Amino acid sequence: MASPTAPALDDPWFQDLFAARIGGAGFGKGTEIYKFELIKRAKRKAIADHPERRMLDFGIGENDEMAPESVRAVMRREVDRPENRGYADNGIAAYKEAVAAFMLREFGVRLDADTEINHCIGSKTAYAMLPAAFIDPGDVTLMTVPGYPVAGTATRWLGGVVHRLPLVPENDFFPDLEGIPADVLERAKMLVLCYPNSPTGKTATREFYERVIAFAHRHRIIVVQDAAHIMLSYDDEPLSFLSVPGAKEVGVEVHSMSKGFHMIGWRLGWVCGHERLVRAFADVKDNCDSGQFMAIQKAGAAALADPEIPRRVREKYRRRLEKLVGVLRAVGFDCEMPGGTYFLYTKSPRGAGDRVFATAQDASQFLIHDLSISTVPWDDCGAFLRFSATYEAADEAAEDDLMAETHARLTRARLKF
Repeated sequence: MASPTAPALDDPWFQDLFAARIGGAGFGKGTEIYKFELIKRAKRKAIADHPERRMLDFGIGENDEMAPESVRAVMRREVDRPENRGYADNGIAAYKEAVAAFMLREFGVRLDADTEINHCIGSKTAYAMLPAAFIDPGDVTLMTVPGYPVAGTATRWLGGVVHRLPLVPENDFFPDLEGIPADVLERAKMLVLCYPNSPTGKTATREFYERVIAFAHRHRIIVVQDAAHIMLSYDDEPLSFLSVPGAKEVGVEVHSMSKGFHMIGWRLGWVCGHERLVRAFADVKDNCDSGQFMAIQKAGAAALADPEIPRRVREKYRRRLEKLVGVLRAVGFDCEMPGGTYFLYTKSPRGAGDRVFATAQDASQFLIHDLSISTVPWDDCGAFLRFSATYEAADEAAEDDLMAETHARLTRARLKF
């Protein structure tokens, strides 16, 4: 029997072998809790404390609907075909040709399917791999914040530096490219953008992309544009970066089958643009994976060939966001219909009743614990909350019921702005 004063078990012998990029000898010992884990814990507690009160979940960042039956039918057929059993490596011709046809039909962008398009196992992997093609120790990646952090994480792992470009209302949620210090620009190699922007919902303009192209030429910086939400554009027709003259000479655009096609979890997307940049990505990718299952690529090709799929997805989330904006404005939020994405990004309340919120995270935790309403807080550039229109609701009647309940709970909270 162990002595009550016996020391705790020692760290494993390999504790000091962990790479510095993931924490070194301190790996696994940190006590900081990531905000999404905080949300999960708070939701579990609220559900346990109030089983009678359903959780109204506006924090989900993924489509609430399965891929269309037509796409699933192709998958069922292709999964049984022996010719699909092997490695896909850098992608099958059928998928790349479908991408080329899609880009031409939707955006007027003409691409060579063989040299200017390469598939990826979801766009997340593309952002993890692209820095490896360009970033050496000391190089800088320019990244907008708030935003998707993967390219920044990969940059730091490679010994590079991330320079943050805040997206704030005062700049209409565009980055201040002219305000970047000269010493940063001298070392910058990549500019990572995301439009329609997640989470702010801002859509790009042709004039903004023209400024980006001129900026990239002037400072010799490669542009990586995240187009994951491009088909969820509401204020205008979806705008591809590559549709602007000169864009293909300075960068690539990364697309996803997830948001606009209800193919969350299928892990399929593509990188397209300048042939040499796409080839660099493909060379890195060739050493990281062996390609997505060919049956999934063929199902993806079928989805891309049907222009009605993204249109139906877009109208569903447009409808939901319009309802959500109405409810939130009625209880005091200063918000408006986003230009794109299925997110509504709005200034966080400063308090509720006698309570004061120092941060958006404080407000988010209150909404979960006290009201069983889940949102995602962003404190990168001021206190904001992100409401997602991807909550689960079987039909419009269920949407209206959820909106009514949301309005009732937020009204009782007596929020202060």
